Amino acid sequence: MQNHLTITLVQTHLLWENPQANRTAFQSKIEKLQNTADLIILPEMFTTGFTMNAAPFAETMDGETIRWMKTLAQKMNTAITGSIIIKHEDRYFNRLLFVEPNGAVSHYDKRHTFTLAGEDKVYEKGLQKIIIDYRGWKICPQICYDLRFPVWSRNTEGYDFLYYVANWPKPRINAWDTLLQARAIENMCYCAGVNRIGIDGYGHEYTGNSAAYNMLGTPIATAKNEELVTVALDKEHLKAYRQKLRFLDDMDRFTLK
Repeated sequence: MQNHLTITLVQTHLLWENPQANRTAFQSKIEKLQNTADLIILPEMFTTGFTMNAAPFAETMDGETIRWMKTLAQKMNTAITGSIIIKHEDRYFNRLLFVEPNGAVSHYDKRHTFTLAGEDKVYEKGLQKIIIDYRGWKICPQICYDLRFPVWSRNTEGYDFLYYVANWPKPRINAWDTLLQARAIENMCYCAGVNRIGIDGYGHEYTGNSAAYNMLGTPIATAKNEELVTVALDKEHLKAYRQKLRFLDDMDRFTLK
């Protein structure tokens, strides 16, 4: 177990429906970190942008992007995470991958598919929330639209760090800022969100606003334009506030169906 978890938020343009070019661009950025991060967080659908054109770009769980992530994670001694399009048994998933330096892979399928963009008609809805144990930290990964649904992220597992990978557009960016902060406060945890910038193939504009907050909702990292932002999360600081305030002890109990 380690007291500090150093995370890097990668806020960048995505090249539309061009997996090879996106992987090359990410690798160039990540290799400049020189082993300074425990976890590197990429945006949602980081190989393609948020496309509903799933079939030509879908991969398997032993596909090129996962092999690339494994190689880079081992080389940099860091975990790498972000979502891509996965095909399984003739179904498509917006699937978040969490690849550790030892080659272990965890995955989370987006629970709330974005009906406004027709995502629900292309991608299967995820059924399981996951908690990842990594370097002594309990981590809860989620994807973009999940941010609007606080019951799904509710901290009943005592996780330490909640994060979202996203393609969250400019017209609703105030909601992104507000809800990220709210998720940190209500779950008494560190919370981060990594969003893309630029314009996608549908003409939607993205301004980023990637950020991390502590358990009181105080900003501890923010990204502007195209940049990588690294911040260390402190487990003892988190535990001290939880023990002092004990807000999670007073939560209402109910079952999610």
